Amino acid sequence: MTNSTTPSNRAGWYALGCLLLVGSLLALSLVVAKLADNAGAPRLSFLMVAVAGAGVLLLALAALQRQPMVLNRRTLEYAFVSGVLFALPNALVFLAVRHVGAGFVSLSFAFPILVTWILAVGLGMERVNALRLLGVMLGLAGGVLLAWAKAGGMQGAQGWAALVLAIPLILALGNVYRTLRWPGEAGAVYLAALMLLVGALTLVPFVLAFEIRQVPQLLGWEVVQLLLAEAMVFTVLYVFYFVLQKIAGPVYLSQIGMVAALVGTLIAVLLLGEAVPPYLGLAGGLVVLGAVLFHRGASRRTTAPLATAEP
Repeated sequence: MTNSTTPSNRAGWYALGCLLLVGSLLALSLVVAKLADNAGAPRLSFLMVAVAGAGVLLLALAALQRQPMVLNRRTLEYAFVSGVLFALPNALVFLAVRHVGAGFVSLSFAFPILVTWILAVGLGMERVNALRLLGVMLGLAGGVLLAWAKAGGMQGAQGWAALVLAIPLILALGNVYRTLRWPGEAGAVYLAALMLLVGALTLVPFVLAFEIRQVPQLLGWEVVQLLLAEAMVFTVLYVFYFVLQKIAGPVYLSQIGMVAALVGTLIAVLLLGEAVPPYLGLAGGLVVLGAVLFHRGASRRTTAPLATAEP
């Protein structure tokens, strides 16, 4: 009995470690993006170049690791769909934040875990588990409380608000799609590289439409340094992002938004000198408790095996 449960426990703790690392790196990437914005870098162009750079670095890493680098109809479909589902919410965030405020945008990131869980249960990828449901709801409550405290008041057009509310659905669809359509013949780092490269290409029309005259601002020395830093953060982030996707499934992965919100707030307060948001302790406690309960509620196999996730 001990021998059969020990590997599962190890995988569970490994998944938790990856979750904390990925969520923290996601928060760090947002901090770097904020510093770049303060330095005058155009937001979408900065994101596009950093994502493209990380994609190239991951492609080189996959080659060095001699991972299977298959390029067929299946991997091209995977790269295109996952890349678009990755780029669209990021573009919406960067465009909408000026219209509806950062607080309202951050509120949307509290919901992907719930939407992902509902989709996964409906598709038979997750079993209904009371402890995991409680963990999801507690984490959701913490994320909503933290975002609501930061929101203050929303100012902006209703159209932008509606687009922001579509972000959780797009993120959830991406989480589920990457698990269901994972090409078994390709390595995780290679797939991450393809997603980022297609994501960068998807951002090109947005850059041409909104920031074409601001692109030369990326050549400033301070911005170049931040671009290099962001590309490195994205490289490490998406290596472990895809590892977490593979070993833990879409619902577990979707908790990174909660971790990123909490870690990002702590970084902003401790390192950037921002004011402590109301209810930070309560919100953080709810997120941590929710993650622990979700981790404890995971059975030995609640996510459909990737090897059998074929069309």
